[in-house]
Amino acid sequence: MSRIDSSEDSRVIPADYEYSDKGTFKILSWNVEHFVDGYDDPYIDSFRENNPYPQMDNKVAYLVEALKKTDADIVVLQEFESTKFLREIAEEHLKGMGYKFFASAPSDGWYMNVVLMSKVPLGVLYAYGNVTTPVVDYTNEEGLSETQNNLNTRMWSLEVYPSGDYNFILTGLHLKAGRGDRNESMRLGQINFLKNQFSRFIKMNASQNLLIAGDLNSTLGSKEIEALKRGETEAKKFYDPLPEDVLTHPSDNPSRRLDYVLFNGNMQQEYLKGSAGIPELLDDEKMKTLSDHLPLVIEFQKDDQ
Repeated sequence: MSRIDSSEDSRVIPADYEYSDKGTFKILSWNVEHFVDGYDDPYIDSFRENNPYPQMDNKVAYLVEALKKTDADIVVLQEFESTKFLREIAEEHLKGMGYKFFASAPSDGWYMNVVLMSKVPLGVLYAYGNVTTPVVDYTNEEGLSETQNNLNTRMWSLEVYPSGDYNFILTGLHLKAGRGDRNESMRLGQINFLKNQFSRFIKMNASQNLLIAGDLNSTLGSKEIEALKRGETEAKKFYDPLPEDVLTHPSDNPSRRLDYVLFNGNMQQEYLKGSAGIPELLDDEKMKTLSDHLPLVIEFQKDDQ
C-alpha cells in the first residue's frame, strides 16, 4: 500500500476541493473506437478525423448515458480525440458529477489518444511520446532491426490521489494493434520500456501502487501479457483480476480479450475482490454503435482497513 509522505509530497490540492468520505474508488477503462469531435484539425490528415461518422451524435449520447450509469471516479478512454472534447462533454452533459480533472499526452499528428477524466486530484504526468522503442527480436526483409516512436504517445503514467494520504500511479495504454510477429515485437518493445519505467517508480518508492488500464491489443496468455505481468518482486509483478472467460472484443460477439486492468503486488490488498468486470451499461444496439470494445471497471479501497 502506498501512503503519502507529506514531507515529499509536491501536490497542490485546489483550494475549493474537498475529498469525499467514500472509502472506495472506481475506475472505468474503455476503447470507444474513433471518438472524434465535429471539428477538423488541420494538422491531422485522417479521413475519420476530417469527416466524423454521421452517428457521432449518437455516440456522444450513448457515452454520456454509460458514464452516468457507471459513475466512476476515474475514467480512462482510448481512441478519444482530446481532453478538450472530453471536458466539453463533462461540462455540457455530466454537470454535478464532480469531474474536475483531465489529463492526456496527445499526438501532434494523430487523433486516437488516451485521455483521462477524474473526480480526484492528479499529480505529475509522465509522457512517453518522445521515447523510441525497439521492435524486439525482429529484422525486416533487408535483415535490419527496427525501432518506432509514432505510437508511444498512446502511453502515459499519471499520479492519482484518491484521498489525502493514499495514491497510485495509473498507466493508460493503447498498444500497437495487429497480429503477426512484427506487431507483437512492437508491443514487446513498448512493454519492455514500461517495465523499466515501473522499476524507476519502485526505486523512488518501494511501496508504490501501480495500475495499468487500457487496450493492450494482446490476447490472454500472449508473450506480451506474460512479459507485462512478470516481475522479480511483488512490487514489479502485475496481476489480472479478471477470470479467463471475460472477453472484450468485438463488443457484439466477444471472442478474445484485448482490454485489461492490471495492478501490481503493492496494490493487491486494496483491490475489492470481485469488482473487476464488464459492466452492463447499454443495450446491444447502443453498445455496437458506440464501440467495438466492451468496457471494464475495477474498484479499490483507499487504504487497507
